[in-house]
Amino acid sequence: MKAIFDDVSIGCSKLTTKSYSTSFSLAIKFLGKEYQDPIYGIYGFVRFADEIVDSFHAYDKAMLLARFRNETNLAIAEGISLNPILNAFQSVVTRYNIPMELIDTFLDSMEMDLKQSTYDQQDFEKYILGSAEVVGLMCLCVFVNGDAETYEKLKYSAMRLGSAFQKINFLRDLNADYVGLGRAYFPGLDIQEFDAASKQAIEADIRKDFEDGLVGIRLLPKKSRFGVYVAYVYYLRLFAKICALPHHRVLSERIRIPNQRKYALFLGSYFRHQFNFI
Repeated sequence: MKAIFDDVSIGCSKLTTKSYSTSFSLAIKFLGKEYQDPIYGIYGFVRFADEIVDSFHAYDKAMLLARFRNETNLAIAEGISLNPILNAFQSVVTRYNIPMELIDTFLDSMEMDLKQSTYDQQDFEKYILGSAEVVGLMCLCVFVNGDAETYEKLKYSAMRLGSAFQKINFLRDLNADYVGLGRAYFPGLDIQEFDAASKQAIEADIRKDFEDGLVGIRLLPKKSRFGVYVAYVYYLRLFAKICALPHHRVLSERIRIPNQRKYALFLGSYFRHQFNFI
């Protein structure tokens, strides 16, 4: 029965999430049960595409990404894929009517990583849209489950939240992206001249994204709100930790939140959520 293969497929997406991100894996567990598997399905898809452009240095990345795009399109058109990650994803796309435009925009941004090492403001905004904002919209499609009015109401906030998360990743990985991958995402930023003023300007931009994102979290359906809020709290704490450090520390080490601290953050988030203090 295909149902068994579908269970195996979502299990692979779940394993992928747990293997690559303990933070997102924990946040997903705080979603309503009906949302968990679909969000695992989305995360597995975006993670595999990201791995192609970030990790497979000994292989033809352009060829692999083009194949992945083609196999994604076939999976959605045919309703099945022998790649379990894509099989899980196509099921989510079909069930929640995720627009192909979002998927194409995401894959376009992954392709940008193969061609560009620096970004001007226009290309930076295009990359953020595809690599983060549309992923937030894919998740929003699941959370509103066909409610077009709610989707439109929350669309802007979902995009801003995805933007905040991605920019924090860029700031945290500033040195690793530059040294390891030859990339500098923030427009007009010379890594060699990164200083306190540069750091503060980036932080101000992220802070505004956080504010806009929280507006939407407060309006999410209750069964999805807490899980999204947990991810928000984690990234907000990571952001606060980065803000508190001098610029040279950001360039010399990868800032992280220890697992024990993550659990404490999530516990505090639960009480704030339960008493409507978010």
